[in-house]
Amino acid sequence: MSTIEHLECLIIGSGPAGYTAAIYAARADMKPVMYQGLQPGGQLTTTNEVENFPGYPQGVTGPEMMMQLEEQAKRFDTDIRSGFITKVDFSGDIHKCWTENGTEIHAETVIISTGASAKYLGLESEQKYLKLGGGVSACAVCDGFFYRNQETIIVGAGDSACEEAHYLSKLCTKVTMLVRRDEFRASKIMAERVMKTPNIEILFNTETLEVLGDGQLVTGARVQNIQTKEERTIPATGFFVAIGHQPNTEIFKDFIDLDETGYIKYEQPGSSKTNVPGVFVAGDAADRTYRQAITAAGTGCMAALDAERYLAAKHS
Repeated sequence: MSTIEHLECLIIGSGPAGYTAAIYAARADMKPVMYQGLQPGGQLTTTNEVENFPGYPQGVTGPEMMMQLEEQAKRFDTDIRSGFITKVDFSGDIHKCWTENGTEIHAETVIISTGASAKYLGLESEQKYLKLGGGVSACAVCDGFFYRNQETIIVGAGDSACEEAHYLSKLCTKVTMLVRRDEFRASKIMAERVMKTPNIEILFNTETLEVLGDGQLVTGARVQNIQTKEERTIPATGFFVAIGHQPNTEIFKDFIDLDETGYIKYEQPGSSKTNVPGVFVAGDAADRTYRQAITAAGTGCMAALDAERYLAAKHS
């Protein structure tokens, strides 16, 4: 018979949201336990250089920043565990969760900070330069700055792709936008903004065959027109993928309200509450708009404060 572990606060997932929640929860003496998840540190661990997080005048690498956040959470006695939660049952007052090795946890409060994963094309060449940190990115706002006065490529057809293309156009000499279909999926106003920008070239009916590079850095992409089968090579130092994100919320779908894409819905604006009392959400698992480290950290703070207030009211 396996023993059941009883906790005041369980944090599912890490990253800026999870670690910030842990710091606040631990300082409030909630004795939080964190399961770091499949990618300890979250999306930021794939980011080479973080220059836009306040307090780092020289910038910091993503992995280094996550290690510092983890150390800070541990300093206040957060119990940080590797591993992940595979199943939950939020049907009763006690929130039941199971780890991948079968441990059963009963938590009074749960903070979900499982984040989202950027979707990529899945090309071998794309993944190679993504891992090398040599020019493939899924966040123009995070990484566009490194491609000032250079030529870049962006793949995507929706609002966020248009927004990121427009953002890049202010920094880069030229932006080539690759759209798979013969039209944008984006709203009319966003599509028009991109079409009116002189240094954005839009190639419709075009897909990427290969990301080209010198073994370290991206030098361009080999693309093909889907209709004519004509191939061409586009020179570029940055290859941005803007085909959406997938929130890591699958295990919660039977209990937590999600939107059509899978993002967790806030029960009320300006709070971190979900539809289940005692379960809170922080970071990119609920944020389809900003997706920045600083906003994730802010919602991590909110979730811990909301959890603390929930416990105080319950025990009063």
